[in-house]
Amino acid sequence: MPTLDTATTSARLPASLCTHTPRCPTADSPDAEAAHVVAAHPEQGWSLLCNAVLLFDDTGELLPDGQVVDPRRPALAA
Repeated sequence: MPTLDTATTSARLPASLCTHTPRCPTADSPDAEAAHVVAAHPEQGWSLLCNAVLLFDDTGELLPDGQVVDPRRPALAA
């Protein structure tokens, strides 16, 4: 359950929301996107994974520590 940060009145998520067995990959692992979706908002273009990664439809990510992972676009065929 998220705890409430009373200084900013915003919800603070734990480092991992994973309750799966086996556990999902952590946010800093190479396969972090393989974690289960805990909240999906396709109308807004994002999903929250159980490792607290925000995954965007353009393949960009926002990691729990605030790091941004730029979108990865496939190379165009010549």
